[in-house]
Amino acid sequence: MGKYFIAALTLVMLTACSMQPAPTQINHGTDESFQFQPITALPTHTSISHIINTSTPEPRLATPKPPLAKDAWMKMPVVPLDISDRAREIYELGLEMGNDPTHFSIIGDCQNVSSYFLSTFDKPGDFSLGDKYSYLKPTIDYYQGSYSRVSLAVKGGFNAAAVLSPLRSNPKFCNPNESPLDCELRVWNPSIVIVSMETWWSEKPAEEYDKYMRRLLDRIIETGAVPIIATKADNLEGDHSINATIGQIAYEYDIPLWNFWAALQSLSDHGLSGDGFHLTFARNFFDDPVRMKSAWPWRNLTALQTLDAVHRGLTEEQP
Repeated sequence: MGKYFIAALTLVMLTACSMQPAPTQINHGTDESFQFQPITALPTHTSISHIINTSTPEPRLATPKPPLAKDAWMKMPVVPLDISDRAREIYELGLEMGNDPTHFSIIGDCQNVSSYFLSTFDKPGDFSLGDKYSYLKPTIDYYQGSYSRVSLAVKGGFNAAAVLSPLRSNPKFCNPNESPLDCELRVWNPSIVIVSMETWWSEKPAEEYDKYMRRLLDRIIETGAVPIIATKADNLEGDHSINATIGQIAYEYDIPLWNFWAALQSLSDHGLSGDGFHLTFARNFFDDPVRMKSAWPWRNLTALQTLDAVHRGLTEEQP
């Protein structure tokens, strides 16, 4: 049964992913399984200064810094070791604005579809932490409901430009002229947002990725949510320029980095299938050495570890 399950789910992943989306394509989606709050008359998020007392300082956006060394991002830890004062500032302001501390959102493409990314943690018996990772159980319990929820800003073929375009929103759940990003932030009201954008147009330079990613992060920060930005497993562009850009952005914004790329380097073919993009699949039993030879358990595990580190860093009293 196991091999048929893996084959079937692999087919789903291959179907869901599109590495070269057309920038003008409009796909609103009609998934009847979505369970979201209905659209209300409430406006989308506005600038933080319009929501809280104007005497409260706004969170800083990026701080220009000298460029990192070309390969500096490769040496960054998989899971962030320290959470910055700036991230805590954003988080506290977000709580003042009414963000839900038990909610996180996901922004991304097919590598983030809930059927195989993180949803396992809403399903007891579908995963195993083992003794080594049992410390993660409180974080799993704290964010119940966010793991398996279908994000309004996740879709196969989405990239950093698409999630900012109202043309790509689902009209069943989003207001007119509301981007997938703004729609997700309004509906779920998260305090943390995982941003994992693997898909990009191969003919576009990393500078374009940088431009749209910064707009995306600025918008998240304006709403008082803390972004976690992730590196990608592949190197379809050939020079790792996208991951280098992600590392530089995390450095300038002083936000948590989930260096997923680094988590896969010891795996066969770095956890990538023959097309150099899709991840090798196994179920999420983290105490099974055979399954841990595949990339997908590591994606779910290190995402959870990062969420745990960020949650503790934001909420525990600092010395």
